[in-house]
This record gives sequence, structure tokens and C-alpha cells, in this order.
Amino acid sequence: MMKIFYPIVKNTLLLLLIGMTATAQTYPSVKDLAKRRAPWLASSLVFKTIPAAEGKAVFELSSRNNKIEIAASDANAAAEGLGWYLKYYCKRSMSHFGDQLSTVSKLPLIPKKLRIASPYPYRYALNYCTISYSMSFYRWEDWERELDWMALNGVNLILAPVGVEAVWQNTLKKLGYSDKETLDFIAGPAFGAWWLMGNLEGWGGPVSQGLIDQQAILQKKIIKRMKDLAVSPVMQGFYGMIPTTLKNKMEIRVIDQGKWAGGFTRPDFLMTSDPSFDKIAGIYYAEMKKLYGPDLHYFGGDPFHEGGSSKGADLAGSARSIQKVMQQHFPESTWVLQGWQSNPATQLLQGLDKKKTLVIELFGENTNNWEKRKGYDGTPFVWSNVSNFGEKNGIYGKLQRFSDEVYRAKNSEYGSFLNGVGIIPEGIYNNPVAFDLMLELGWHKDHVEVAKWIKKYQEYRYGKTSPAVEKGWEMLLQTAYSSPEIYQEGPSESIFCARPSTAIETVSSWGTRKRNYEVAKFEEAVKIFTSAAAEFKGVETYRTDRIDFVRQVLANKGDLVYQKMINAIKAKDQEAFKSAAVQFEEMIVLQDSLLSSNRHFTLNRWLQQALDFGTTVADKANALKNAKVQITYWGPDTNPKTDLHEYAHKEWGGLLSSLYLERWKKFSASELAKMKDPAVQEPDYFGMEKRWTESPELYVPKSISEKQLNDLIGRILNLKV
Repeated sequence: MMKIFYPIVKNTLLLLLIGMTATAQTYPSVKDLAKRRAPWLASSLVFKTIPAAEGKAVFELSSRNNKIEIAASDANAAAEGLGWYLKYYCKRSMSHFGDQLSTVSKLPLIPKKLRIASPYPYRYALNYCTISYSMSFYRWEDWERELDWMALNGVNLILAPVGVEAVWQNTLKKLGYSDKETLDFIAGPAFGAWWLMGNLEGWGGPVSQGLIDQQAILQKKIIKRMKDLAVSPVMQGFYGMIPTTLKNKMEIRVIDQGKWAGGFTRPDFLMTSDPSFDKIAGIYYAEMKKLYGPDLHYFGGDPFHEGGSSKGADLAGSARSIQKVMQQHFPESTWVLQGWQSNPATQLLQGLDKKKTLVIELFGENTNNWEKRKGYDGTPFVWSNVSNFGEKNGIYGKLQRFSDEVYRAKNSEYGSFLNGVGIIPEGIYNNPVAFDLMLELGWHKDHVEVAKWIKKYQEYRYGKTSPAVEKGWEMLLQTAYSSPEIYQEGPSESIFCARPSTAIETVSSWGTRKRNYEVAKFEEAVKIFTSAAAEFKGVETYRTDRIDFVRQVLANKGDLVYQKMINAIKAKDQEAFKSAAVQFEEMIVLQDSLLSSNRHFTLNRWLQQALDFGTTVADKANALKNAKVQITYWGPDTNPKTDLHEYAHKEWGGLLSSLYLERWKKFSASELAKMKDPAVQEPDYFGMEKRWTESPELYVPKSISEKQLNDLIGRILNLKV
């Protein structure tokens, strides 16, 4: 009996142990994600683990017993598998411009097992600027949604320098700083990105102790959720940036970093050969570890970023020292550097252990630094694109180039150094198609033809497609979403948002007003797309895209009317100028009404987020001013000619009908007066902007009916100029 019974007991115990192990590894964090975003699906999901594919993430989708099985190598791959099933079987998706996640009454089964492995170890996301242009006032519910979206798109490495204020506060306290001196160094909530990049200090502050504590608590939640979803945060490393006041407290050798854009004074660079370098870096990393734990593996931070002076520095030696102290405190960690302009310098790369370095090629839609610099001299790199600067509105994205360049890099002589793909927008609330495509390329081995891919995109973005939608998107790919071999920093800008002048070449200092596509064909595409409105009634994603495309049509028409105004000024034709100016101002009002109908395009959304961010009256007031300053003159507030003004302008409902309209009215009155008296002074636009930022107004939009919206869109599309 024993001989028969024992194997049965042994096998039963073994099966139980296997079952318990399988249950323990079924990615509860991904199940929870499904419950949050697609509760109608969650109970029908079964998760399993499978081995990685040659060290890379992999997932499998299959159906069994009317359940959807997602087998994956880790939680991140499981989340990507969930996102894939939602998109390509259920025709459902999330985005920053609306969700299409309504209940699917009958779950689509998977006829044949699907297996997809990522060719890359990294799928990367976020630019320092995104943290400030899009996420300045994020609270936990915003970050939770963001991380869910990232996970569903397979992102496994995210820049997340939230809560670094507390690290610096604790570090400076140990260096003898008072609370006030510390707060004079830390930037305000809407300007933290440029503080962390060593471009400025203190601007937008002072922040409060409550806000510092709030952000530290938030970061702990972010890190925990990332860990649950098998996502790694890129933390802020110590790369030599110190307050300009530290040299007054300690005998140290620094390199003055000079001025940054707008006239801001940069923080100093502490020379790595100075004996205090290891001490200060050690304090910084010890405080980082106390706050956020030892399980951190990636650190960002770029010395001499965007024009900072390296005069007198041994670049290779500096890099070696920065990486060495990083490794001492976080062994086997990776230093993540931005591939932007001449950064990182060749000499700097020479001092690094490249196996512990990762370069993020930022500007792939326009440059090929990975090729020119020979795979960054044999350094692992991630191919990415910026596509958006300052989170400015505009239909834009060189979609086919994304696919072509990633495929070309992967199959080039430097392909072994291509370690991933990523999105590096300065602002993420725009052009959802660009982010979806780019992140999906992280799961494709073969070349992707966007004209084919876009047909599936339409289905999962809107829940279905139609001949009009398909034709519209086909023409969008031939116009605003085409890939001309033309250098362009972000979307073409709207003249409505410009600080008025008779010679506006660009709205922001580094932008472009030129449309590098056939404007008439784009308008035709939008008319075809919008003709399907009745079929997509109630679909948030269609409604949002419809408004955004129509917004672009009106912005394009604005260029023509502006030129009429300028021609009239040159001809000193008062009547022609009056007529053009009236039409121009009416167009601004039309645009404002259109955009006010959708929360994604309202000033109020941004301002309310800022107001909700603070917990005290003072914090709320400062956050609100930060929000308004960032999207207008940016700073500093003593330089009317700052080249940063309008860098982060927004074509938003509420902003158009207030500041922008008032500026253009002042311009019209001034130019008419000049036709009689050339000595008339220019309006003080900078003064208007400053006064606007000091107002507590939240610009709550008025709701309009579907019929009113349809009538408004009809007026815009039929407007003659």
C-alpha cells in the first residue's frame, strides 16, 4: 500500500506546490490595472508566467474555456499583452486625449495563440520637460493613470525625478544651509525640469515644506507602483550641480556655468577633482537611499547641458568620477544621459564604463546622431523622438520616419548598441497617434508600414472605423503626419498665440510657423474625417480628434488673415486693415469657443490642476501663478525681451479669449494709430502678460450642446478668408 500511496501523495503535493507557485506569480498588479481601466474584462483574464525570450520580454495571448490567457515573462510584458488584447481584439484603448474603454459585451476569443517578443531590453518614456510641461501638478490619481497607460504600452523605463526636492533639502541641511537658503535654490512646481537639468535655480519658488513633503510621499507611491508593474524609475543622480551660493560657505573649486536662455543664472558645477565632491555626492545619495530605498538602478543628470561651460574640466575624468561615486552607493546602476545637441560629449563618454551607461537619443525625427557618432562610440542607446516642444498645440508627427529610422538603426553596423526605443516629448497631451506608434515599435522586429498600421489604429482609437475616417486618415498621413526631410522643432505654430508684431517669423524663439505640408489637402482630409460625426456620436476619442483637427484648420487660416493685416499696414490702407483685424479677432473667438467645448483643450483644466495641487492658500496661489507664467512669458520677470516668452504657449479655450485676444486688440488699435502718427509707442505686451499671470481667474468654460458644436465646426470649415 505504501508503495502505491507514497507516489500519489508526492505527486499531489508537487502539483499543489506548482499550483501555489503559479498563483503567486500571476501578476496581481496587472489584474488590478485591468480592474481600474477595463473592469468588464478583468474577471475573464488568466495570467501565467513564461520564460523570457533570449533575455527579452515576451507575452503570449490565447483563449481557453472562454477565458483570455495572458502568459508573460514579467508584469510589464503582461501589461503590454493586456494592452495588445484591448487594442487589437476588443478595439479599446487609453490615451491622453480621451479613452475608448467602453464595455465589450462579448469578449473576442483568440483563434490562434499569439506570441510577441520585444527585440529590445528598454522601452523608455519621458523628457525632463514632460515632468514640468505636462505633469507639474500631478497628484497620485494622475500618476496612477499615467503609469497604467505606460504599462499598457509596454514602457519599462521611465524618467521619474519626483520628490528630489526632499533629497536636496536634506543634503543642503547637512552642508549648513538654513531653510530659507535651501528654498532659494529649489525651483517652483512648474519649473523643476530646468532646475534638475542645471539651467536655473529658485525660479517659481519658494516652495513650502508641505509641498516638499507632499512630493516625497508621492514619489514613494510612484516607485512602489512601478516596481509592481516591473517598471524601473530613472532617478536624479548627482552630477556636480550645486547651488551658486555653496562657494560662499565652503572652500571649493567650481566652474561658473554662465547664463541660460532668458538670462537665468545656472547652478555651479563642482569640479570632480575637488575633495568635497565625493563628500557631497555621498550625502546626496545617502539621503536618496533613506527616502526612496536602495533598490534603484538608473540615474539621470547631464553635466554641461545645453551650453553649460566645461572650461577647465577634464571631461573624461569628470565622467569617471561621477559614475564611480554613483556605483559606490548604488552598485551596478546605469547612468542615463540625454543625446541632445552635442551632449554627451565624446570626451565625456571616453571616461565611462559603457556597460553601465545608456544614452537616450532625443531628436530622432530630425537627426541621426546615433549614426554620425558611431553608436555614441559604442555606447548602448535608445532611439527616441521629441516631436513636441513646450506642449504646444499642433497636428504633427513624422510617423513613417519613426518606423524607418528604428528599423535602419537596428539593421546598421551600430545595431548591437540599439537597446530600445522611446518617447521624449516635452509635452504629452497632444498627437496620441505618435506615442502609440512609437511605443509599439518596441515590440516589432520587422519594418512597420504606417499606412497599414493606421487602419488598425483607427479601429482601436474609436472602437470602429468607417470609409470617411479611413480616407481622412489616409490624407492626414500625406499632410500633417507625413515625414518630409525638413528640420522642424515640433508642430507648426498658431499665429493666434503670438505676441503681436508686424514681423512674426515664429511664435516661440525656436519654433516655426511654416506648414511643411499641403494646407488645402489637410483641410480636405479634415472635412472628410468630420463628415462621419453622426456615426461616432458619444465617442470621446473621435470627438477630441475632430476638435483638434478642426482647430488646426482654423489656425492655418489664421496665417492668411494675419498676412492681410500686414499687407494693409504696408499699404497704409486703414479700411483694409480694419476689415482684416475684425476677421482675425472673430477667428480667435471662434477658436476659443471650439476649444472650450472639450476639457482637453481648456486653460481651466491646467489651472484647476494647479489649484488642486497645493494644500495651503499660499501653495495654491504659487502653483496657480507658476501655471500661468509657464504658458506666457515663462521668465524671468525682469526681462521683457526674454527669448522664452511663448515657448510653452497654448491654443486653449480661455487663454485665447483673454490674454491673446486682448493683445491682438491692442495691436490693432496701435497700428491704426500709427497710420496717423508713426511716433505712437508699442503696447506693453510684457506688462499685460505679467498682469494676466497675477489674476486668480480660472476661466471656467461654458458648456455647449452637440448641435452648437456641430454648427461651430461647420462655420469654421466653411469660413472664407
